[in-house]
Formats: sequence, structure tokens, C-alpha cells
Amino acid sequence: MSNILHVSLSCIESILDEPATLSKPNKRWHLAFAIIYCSRALHSLLNKKNMKTSKLPLSTPSFVVLNVEPHLAFSNIEHTSLTEVVKKKNLDQLREFGGVAGVADALKTDAKNGVHGDAEDIARRREVFGSNTYPRPPAKSFFYFVLEAFKDLTILILLACATLSLGFGIKEHGLKEGWYDGGSIFVAVFLVISVSAVSNFRQNRQFEKLSKVSNNIKVEVVRDGHRQQISIFEIVVGDVVCLKIGDQVAADGLFLDGHSLQVDESSMTGESDHVEVNCHHNPFLFSGTKVADGYGQMLVTSVGMDTTWGEMMSTISRDLNEETPLQARLNKLTSSIGKVGLAVAFLVLVVLVVRYFTGNTVDENGNQEFNGSKTKANDIVNAMVRIIAAAVTIVVVAIPEGLPLAVTLTLAYSMKRMMADQAMVRKLSACETMGSATTICTDKTGTLTLNQMKVTKYWFGKEPVEDSSSIDTHVLKLIQQGVALNTTGSIYRATSGSEIEFSGSPTEKAVLSWAVLELDMDMEAIKQNYSILHVEAFNSEKKRSGVLMRKTADNKIHVHWKGAAEMILAMCSSYYDASGSIKSLDGGERMTFEQIIQGMAASSLRCIAFAHKQIPEEEQEISEGRQKLKEDSLTLIGLVGIKDPCRPGVRKAVEDCQYAGVNVRMITGDNVFTARAIATECGILRPDQDLNGEAVVEGEVFRNYTPEERMEKVDKIRVMARSSPFDKLLMVQCLKQKGHVVAVTGDGTNDAPALKEADIGLSMGIQGTEVAKESSDIIILDDNFSSVATVLKWGRCVYNNIQKFIQFQLTVNVAALVINFVAAVSAGEVPLTAVQLLWVNLIMDTLGALALATEQPTKELMKKPPVGRTEPLISNIMWRNLLAQALYQIAILLTLQFRGESIFGVSEKVNDTLIFNTFVLCQVFNEFNARKLEKKNVFKGLHKNKLFLGIIGITIILQVVMVEFLKKFANTERLNWGQWGVCIGIAAASWPIGWVVKSIPISEKPFLSYLKW
Repeated sequence: MSNILHVSLSCIESILDEPATLSKPNKRWHLAFAIIYCSRALHSLLNKKNMKTSKLPLSTPSFVVLNVEPHLAFSNIEHTSLTEVVKKKNLDQLREFGGVAGVADALKTDAKNGVHGDAEDIARRREVFGSNTYPRPPAKSFFYFVLEAFKDLTILILLACATLSLGFGIKEHGLKEGWYDGGSIFVAVFLVISVSAVSNFRQNRQFEKLSKVSNNIKVEVVRDGHRQQISIFEIVVGDVVCLKIGDQVAADGLFLDGHSLQVDESSMTGESDHVEVNCHHNPFLFSGTKVADGYGQMLVTSVGMDTTWGEMMSTISRDLNEETPLQARLNKLTSSIGKVGLAVAFLVLVVLVVRYFTGNTVDENGNQEFNGSKTKANDIVNAMVRIIAAAVTIVVVAIPEGLPLAVTLTLAYSMKRMMADQAMVRKLSACETMGSATTICTDKTGTLTLNQMKVTKYWFGKEPVEDSSSIDTHVLKLIQQGVALNTTGSIYRATSGSEIEFSGSPTEKAVLSWAVLELDMDMEAIKQNYSILHVEAFNSEKKRSGVLMRKTADNKIHVHWKGAAEMILAMCSSYYDASGSIKSLDGGERMTFEQIIQGMAASSLRCIAFAHKQIPEEEQEISEGRQKLKEDSLTLIGLVGIKDPCRPGVRKAVEDCQYAGVNVRMITGDNVFTARAIATECGILRPDQDLNGEAVVEGEVFRNYTPEERMEKVDKIRVMARSSPFDKLLMVQCLKQKGHVVAVTGDGTNDAPALKEADIGLSMGIQGTEVAKESSDIIILDDNFSSVATVLKWGRCVYNNIQKFIQFQLTVNVAALVINFVAAVSAGEVPLTAVQLLWVNLIMDTLGALALATEQPTKELMKKPPVGRTEPLISNIMWRNLLAQALYQIAILLTLQFRGESIFGVSEKVNDTLIFNTFVLCQVFNEFNARKLEKKNVFKGLHKNKLFLGIIGITIILQVVMVEFLKKFANTERLNWGQWGVCIGIAAASWPIGWVVKSIPISEKPFLSYLKW
């Protein structure tokens, strides 16, 4: 017991031993913590003693024991205060914490190696400081969509009619018989609402899932000395996060290390100017901001809801139901058809009311329904309700509510399938716009090529080097310094025998692995011998990066540059030859180096040059003061050729696009020779294509054209080399002015303007920066051009599926409207009842949309030219198909209406059932015709669409149930085998009619243009 007491007292003593460095608030926290801990320890000892001396039950203690152990590891810092320091950019209070180093120490983080990163450490940090997530606004519930469906005016009128019909029916015929008419309408309306709500609810859930995937950004952190990529949601307080151009800052934190770091805080402050972040004046970084320039490492101090961004985002719900251009056009079409339907319904209403009050209608027993004052008020109201219900139902059938639903279903289905095909849709409109694309402007690196770079050639002086042992020692040291100090990449080796891991961009990794494995570079040793004074980070405009550094041994200052070979060559006035001697770079020598660079580029190699300059003593103070790197009179160290092989299958993907009438243009930062070689290898250029020099241009040349020259030449350009992001933007603008629908791929921060300007922006999922992804419409997850071709195919499929559905729906609309109108005007009755028309509406709107909206893309889609911006939604081909089918249905059904009873020798009710059954079966058979707008063989590929076959099967089964078993509900009579055969025979005739009609040639001029005067 005395031993335990001694150990406990020594623990208490160590806790009471207050560090002298603590601020006053932290001293108070420390004292409170010590008191609680001591009381808990003493109470624990007393418990143990009492348990040994007495077996009586212990009385309840008169105080509350607080378990503060999770905070024990981070007791030196109060998290709330730290959060506020960063949010308010309070430098003075940060100094009280001991600066960034003091905060890192309190958070148990090694500024160089990061946190330990084991599961226990991460779990403890998450428990103490919270996770990097924030609560989303609640998703829309199923009942929200039910209520939305109830807001439809026609549905409300139908419900009112059903209520009146139900009331009068029960009053007149009693509950047992009187509920059928009103109850049937209720059930039918309930079915329509349920299917619509379920469909919309499922699509909303689909979009929510995609939203979660798009928010799951990958972030690079250092844990236990190892750089690794983790999800943004897995970041914890204390993590060391690596930042580079284009990254989104993943949490609030403090700047640890880096160079030229500039941050775009416009998402937080609205200010467009970039903010410089450094150790001394502004070490504060905020979640949600973007890195505009430079690179660095940050220490995470707050995550999730403790960040300003988290607080802001938790109140914002991303609107996933944006209206796409196609939906807007369809809503306009729906509105136009709806107006026609309303006019027809109103005419039917007037005709039926007039016929009723003039005594031209009879009841089921053949008696005149209206006999002036003898007719009961209840009978008049009941008749009016029946007439209004019939008119309203005509409106329900006339208004194609299924069109927007079909678009939503098609887009949701294609989004899901595109996700499986490595394309994540961020904006719905891009799905359909991609189908109209006439030109694709693509990057080279990583999109057309594998982005698996490797140094395959290197030159020192004018000679290629096969073995590094032949390189002069001084030149070797210079190249090692240039690689080790002028890089954003890093090297990690867990143990001396384990494999080396390289991190950074593919180019950086290629150069680092070459320097380490072939030149025996020791990166850590070099870094210890030099201190970096200033860095100019690489970006796609400058195409080079430089570093100013001081050698520790002699305090001499050196500058190292690395970048595009011809640009670095232009900055040099001398070069090192293979023996290490410095030679002057005169005109002849410069020409020799240019030929070497061109030769490497013609072999599809990316050529990178290294240059160096020791700053003279008299210029050293100036260089340190102005922090500007010397850009002239450099000495060329050497040239490196990096091979990036073309992706397998990229040539076929390019050919597919070209066959589909879509021009593929390559825009790259590489020089003309590399660009031409890769473009020829990928099939973008034919070997004999650039004879007049118009197919391949440099960005600078294109930029310097006059606007008229640009517009004249832009269609002929297939490759743009040495282009800046501005050149890319300029090309997109020119192509759009020429009437092209332009798709653009991009991965860099500077590509954002071109991605936004394009009709469809395609960013890269692997190499793409967060800024590029946010500016894009679709993210290509595998960075592969073949996926771009797949997106094109899906875009065309979306447009094609919607056209199929419009043709199918309008056929039913036209037929139903004409039949009901003619019958109402001539016979004074509507052959199709409210319940029957609602059933047809259900088949068309929902089941039809599901069946036709989920057709998969076919090879035929890529054989047609792109659909232009101005082409009508309902093409001449569609008008030909739908009018032929609608006229056939009208002719057959009106014949049945007026001559059916005498032709088949059946009663009026059986005849009405024959009309209803034939009408529905005609739609089922016509659904097959709608699968192919132009092809005569409508069954091709049918076995692949199981959903289509399933929906046809369900529709037929439900129709049999409606006719044979729900007589009173659907107001039908049972049909015999012969009558079923007649209905099927009449409906099946739509197949040969469709086959014959598709042989009729049609004009190119839009059908509706003939109606304009």
C-alpha cells in the first residue's frame, strides 16, 4: 500500500509542478486540472483501502468524479483559445503560446515528421479536437416529394372531383356500391403521386451520394516522416499538411515551412487579391481557401465545425436540382402542349355541359338524364362532377408531366453509369451538352499520355551521357544541388534496406528518381549544407522554377534554375562541357543545343534543362534584399529527356471522336517538336497534315495574330504548343464564336478560366488541382482521354433517349386528345374514363420514361454528326414517326367508337373496354418502335436492356388485371380470348407501319419552319 501511495504521490507532485512558460489563463486551467486529478487519485486509494478492510457496501461519494484522461496528452494548450487565435489572426497571442513551434510542441507534433499517425493517436486527437466534418442540412425526406406532387393543380382538381363523386355516389347508391367511381379516381391519383414521389426521391438520393463523392478531396499529409494521401475527412488537429499550387486548404492552421506561398482568400473575404503567407507576418491559413502560388507545409489547429469554413458550409445546402438547358426547353414544350390540352378540355367541358342540359344524354338504363325541373339537384351536381372529372383527366393526359421526369431519370441513370466509366458529373447540364460537342481541346500530359515519366536521356555539354561515372565531379555536384534544392517533391525511405518512395508531380518524381538512383544523390545531406533564401515556384505560364540559396560552409550565394529547355537555354550565356570546363555559348554553340533539344523532342521526349550561377560578392546583399532571382548570364549544366508514353487505346478513342464528327485539338506546354510527335502518335495529326504549317502553332504566334487572322485560322489548328493558359482561353473563345460547342480538358489552377469559358469543362481527377475541379463540369477520374470519348458517347445517349421518349409521349398525347374530343363532340361521351386515362398517364409518364430513359449508348450514336446548338428538339424524323402512329391509332379507335358494337356484336360496355385495351396495347407495341428513331430493326440490343423488358412485362400484367379483375374500379368488362386476340392484332400492326414509315425520305428543313409565314 505504501508503495502505491508513494507512486501516486510522485505522479501528483509531477502534475503540480507548473511549467514557468505558461500564460495566466493556461496556469488557471493547469491548477483546475491538478485539483481534479489529485482528488480522483486520493479517492481511488481510499476505495482500495476500504475494500480490503470492510466488505460492507460503500456509501455514495458526495462529489462527482470527472474523467479528464483524454485531455491529459494535450493539457498544455486550450483548444478554444488556439482556434480563436487563428480565426482572428492574433499574432501577439500566438507568441504567448510560444509561436508556431510552441503550438506544434503542445499538439505533440514533430514539425518535420508530423504526428505518429498510429490508430490510437489519431483516435485520441479526433476525440479531443473533433473530426474534419460538418453536419449537412437534412436531406429532403420522402414526404417532401409527396407534398411537391400534391402541388400540381390538375391533381388537386382531380382530388376535389373524386371527393364530390365519392360523396354523391355513397349518398345515391350506398357505401357498398357508391364508392367505386370516386374511390377509383382516388386510387389512380394516389398511384400517380406515389410513383412520381418515389422516382424523385430516389434521384435526389443519387445526387446526394455524388455530392459526397465530389466533396471527398484527397490531401497530402506527413505522418511519421512519410508523405501520404488521405481523405480530407481523415485530417486531425496536429497533422502536417503539404500545400502546392491549386490545392484547397483542408483545415484552419499555421504556416510551418515553405516558399512564396500565396493564398486566394476570396471564398472567405470576397477580396480577390492574393494574401502572402509566411512565418513572420501572416502564418494563418484558413479552410476553404486556395493556394494561388508557391508551396509549403501547414500545422492543422482546427478541424470541422471549429473552422470558419465549417460553420459556413453547415448552413449551405448544395442545390442538386438545377434546371438544365434541355429541361428548360422541355418545360417550354410541356407548357405549349398543356395550353392545347386545356383548350381541348374546355371545349369538351362546354360540349358535354350543353348536351346534358339540352337533354341529349341518357343514363345506363337509356333514360334521359336531364328533365328540366323534374331532375333532382343531387343528380345535376353528380353529372357536373362527372363531366368536370372527364375534362380534367383530358388535361392530365394532355400535359406531358413525364418529360421533365424523363430528363431527370435519364440524367440520373447516365450519371450513375458514367461514374462506373470513370467520369463524375458535377453539373447535370454537362451530360446533355456533351452530346452536342463539336470539338474537344485536350491536354497532353496524363490525358493522352500515361503520366508515368522516366528520364531516358541526359546530356552534359554537347555529348549524351550513358554512364554517370564519366561526369565531372563538380558538374555532378551542381546537378545534384539543382535537383535536391529546386524541387517540390520529396524522398522517403522507412529503413536503410527498404525501397525508396518518391512523391511530387510526375516530372519531379522522374527527375528525383533519376538523380537518386543513377547519380547517387543524397538529398538530406545537400539540404543540411544549404539554406534556402528565396524560391520562385513553377507554374504553367513561366514554365520554370528557381531557387536562391546560401552555402553554409562559405556563405556564398548560388542560384539554380530548372525548366523548359529552350527557355532555360535563352537565359544562359555559357555552358559546362563534359569535363567540367565553362565554355561560352555563342551563336553556333546555341544552335547546336537547340538541335539537341529538337532531336529529343522529335523522339516524344519532354526536355528539361538545368542552369546555375554563383552570385558575385558585390551583388550578394542586393540579391538577399530584393529576393529576386538572377535570370540572365547563367551557365547551362545539362539537359534531361523525359519519356511519357502514350496511353494504350488513346489512338482509337481519338479516331472514334473524329469519326463522330468531333475534332480533337491538343493544347500543350511542350515544345513544337514534342507536341507534333505525340499528336501524330495519338492520331490527332496525320503524318502529312502539317505541310503548310497551319495545323501546328505555338501559343505566342496564335496570341499575336489579329482577331481576324485568329478567326480565319482557328478551324485548321490541330496542335498548339508552348501554350499558356491565356492561349487556351483565347482558343476556346474563338471556337465558340465560330459556333462550335467546345469541351476542354484541364488540370492546373491556371486552366480554370478556360474550363469555365468552355461549354463543357473536363478536369482531371488524379493530377487536377482543386481549383480546376471546381471550375469544371465533369471530372475524369482516371485522367484518360478514352474516358472523355466515353463521356461524349453518354452525352449523345442522353439526348437520344429523351428524343425517343418525346416521340413516344407525343404519340399518346395526340391520339388521346383527338379521340376524346371527337367522341365528346359527336356522341356526347368520353370513351376513356378518368381512371383509364390516369392509368395510361402512368404507363406513359413513369414506366415509359423508365423504359426508354435507361437505354445504353450504342455504336450507331458515334456514327452521326454532332447535334448543333440550334437544332430543334423534335426532329423531322420524330414528326414522321409520331404522326404516322398517332393517325393509325386515331383511325382504329374512332372506328371502334362508332362501329365497334356492330362490327363485333358486343354491348356498349364491352366496346368501351375494347377501345381502352387496344389503346393501351398500342402504346406497349409503340414503345418498341420508339427504341430506334431511324433504324428499322427495333429489336436490336433488346436483350441487353433487362429493365425495358421488365417494364413491358409489368405493364401487360397490370393491364390484364385492370381488364379482367378490376371491373368496377376500371369500369371495364371481361374480354374473351378472341377479343384479346383482336386487340393484340390491331396493336401489333404498329410494328409493320413503323417499318414502312421509316422508309419515307424526309427533308432536312425543320418541320415547324413550314408553319411560319
